[in-house]
Amino acid sequence: MESTGERDRLVRPQPPPFFGHAAIEQRVSDLLARMTLEEKVGQLVQFSSGGATGPDNVEVNERELAAQGFIGSILNTSGADDINPIQRCAVEDSRLGIPILFALDVIHGYRTIFPVPLGLSATWDLELIERCARMSAVEAASEGIRWNFSPMVDVSHDARWGRIMESGGEDTLLNEAVAAAFVRGYQGDDLSEPTSMLACAKHLAGYGAPIGGRDYDSVELSERTLRDTYLPPFKAALDAGCATMMSGFHTVAGVPSTANRHILRDILRDEWGFQGIVVSDWNSIGELVTHGVAIDGRTAALKAFSAGVDVDMQANLYVTQLADLVRAGEIAEDVLNDAVRRMLRLKCALGLFERPYVDAGASSSTILTPAHRAVARQAAERSFVLLQNQALASGRPALPIDTATTTVALIGPYARSHHGLLGGWVMRGRDEDTAPIAPALGERLGENLLIADGCGFERDERDAASIQEAVEVARRADVAVLVLGERWDMSGEARSRTRLDLPGGQQELLKAVAATRTPVVLVVFTGRPLVLTREAEDASSMLLAWFPGTEAGPALARVLCGEVSPSGRLTASFPRHVGQMPMPYSMLSTGRPVDSDTGAHAMVVGYRDEARASLFPFGFGLSYTAFEYSTTAVSADALSARDLDDGAMLGVSATITNTGSRPGTETAQLYVEHRGGSVARPTRLLKGFRRVHLDTGEECRVEFTLSAADLRYTGEGVREVCEPGVLSAVIAPHAADGTPVSVQITT
Repeated sequence: MESTGERDRLVRPQPPPFFGHAAIEQRVSDLLARMTLEEKVGQLVQFSSGGATGPDNVEVNERELAAQGFIGSILNTSGADDINPIQRCAVEDSRLGIPILFALDVIHGYRTIFPVPLGLSATWDLELIERCARMSAVEAASEGIRWNFSPMVDVSHDARWGRIMESGGEDTLLNEAVAAAFVRGYQGDDLSEPTSMLACAKHLAGYGAPIGGRDYDSVELSERTLRDTYLPPFKAALDAGCATMMSGFHTVAGVPSTANRHILRDILRDEWGFQGIVVSDWNSIGELVTHGVAIDGRTAALKAFSAGVDVDMQANLYVTQLADLVRAGEIAEDVLNDAVRRMLRLKCALGLFERPYVDAGASSSTILTPAHRAVARQAAERSFVLLQNQALASGRPALPIDTATTTVALIGPYARSHHGLLGGWVMRGRDEDTAPIAPALGERLGENLLIADGCGFERDERDAASIQEAVEVARRADVAVLVLGERWDMSGEARSRTRLDLPGGQQELLKAVAATRTPVVLVVFTGRPLVLTREAEDASSMLLAWFPGTEAGPALARVLCGEVSPSGRLTASFPRHVGQMPMPYSMLSTGRPVDSDTGAHAMVVGYRDEARASLFPFGFGLSYTAFEYSTTAVSADALSARDLDDGAMLGVSATITNTGSRPGTETAQLYVEHRGGSVARPTRLLKGFRRVHLDTGEECRVEFTLSAADLRYTGEGVREVCEPGVLSAVIAPHAADGTPVSVQITT
């Protein structure tokens, strides 16, 4: 499909790969005609292997249900030894022989673990993200996993929310692009290929905006904000061919996501034309009772199914209630048939009827291969964000480290860590597969590497002695590399925090080492933005490493020692104080913008005790070289909204020059603001980006093309519009830089 603008170029729309095949439709219709009501319901039932299910913790016999044809999908089991016995019951013992679809949360890798999704998004490298997803699918599918509950495409503006770790950050367009890349990688070009794995975009919708940053809490969004900010990544996933989507635990404007007919039917099915499966989140159908919108399990099942939830994950309510609801006439059997048809269609498209069993030897040649580890290392390297690199007394910064002449003290709880480097949501990753930091640096520094643990992630009576030991080690070194951050399980689901600073005694450790006057390089491991205001004063250099995955050690060593220049850029703003949350870069100017009055008691949107601006803004990141941007240029000073609707394009360009002494990769970012329309718009909004690699002294002209689709938004009356007004555009290294140029959009 020919690109018509920046969004289409980044999202690369493609038709769904599993609809309209005559042979599939014939097989589905034949099966559906022969199924009993209970067998139909069974296809919409999903249980977790080996555990109790539902609000009453009912024990289920998976093999017995499979033999009866009463279970359609199972999560949390993998491998030939575990899957094949259950599958054999479904295929060989049940009346119709319909295979079971096995599922798992493969969030950032199966056995080869890549950086957490927020870290992957910091690469701004969509081809690399797609490769990581493809390799995840190859590994998982080789052990029988053909349905993955990823990507999470929830936009988040609040670092207190732990699941920001699983997102693409705070920007809508970037989340759209990352979502599409994950979908293309997981599903591949053809679902019938044995290495293909269904993607699942989650959680419809607005889950990333809970009150107070508290996971599972209520969400209050206007229809305009929902459509302009939170729904587009789901539409991008759909446009990329995403086969399944998931509802959430939260309420949106008082309506639980899992009972939200407006989102799941009116928008997703009727407006967007989605033909895939909608699955509930874990027991979220049962939680409709807890929300108070259902008085019992029967009502909960009725409301969820009527709203558009096809598959019940783990609530045990469809299997106990749905058939009776159909018999009572409260659910039309034709509507039930549509949901069953969608599930059977996917199973046919995946080739499960032809290849239901797991090849016991397949994973030996697909898991943790050298090629997969090489991509994991590259992904980690490109995810690292250099936040600070101040010049020392010698005139040069501490990074990159001169391995020939420098003695390095490696200090902190991540110095010898294995599992902690993987981050959360690692279902099959193993400690023994993970390459730690100390050995990788040791290969380059030899006897010039000194190591001390310093302290842990919780306050401990032994901290004082450990910190003193670290201080002594730092005094013997030319540079102290402190590897600090959150513990791996402090980010992720149900991991909301009111404090975003370094936990335990790490701040005390950093201050004590800095007091030795040995230059400090702070390496930060985290799954969310942290408050690093004090740390920026104590460290001369700061490198954000996220949770980098299996190849953490080699990747970090290569970047610290200058073999690779850092090229990551932030996809979520880092605050000065937790009290600023939520704080997206894409704010409205308001009637009293922060820069309207510089007086001591300015009555503006800000704080009396803290700056409004972030410490490190969205899109920010340094390199071991320097880049210079020319003035932004546009292809026209004026353009009519009518011409745009008729296909006219606006070109925006700038020249970037590498003015430093090393090659490097820069991410040029295009931001726009629209003024004069029917509704207030953000002062800056990302509309495109390009990664460019430049040698020393090399320059490159970066060009963007904006279409009407790129400039539309939800106006008055909740209508999508491209309105007259003044459009400001700027190409800059981050959201807080650059001088915009204006274009008049006429009628």
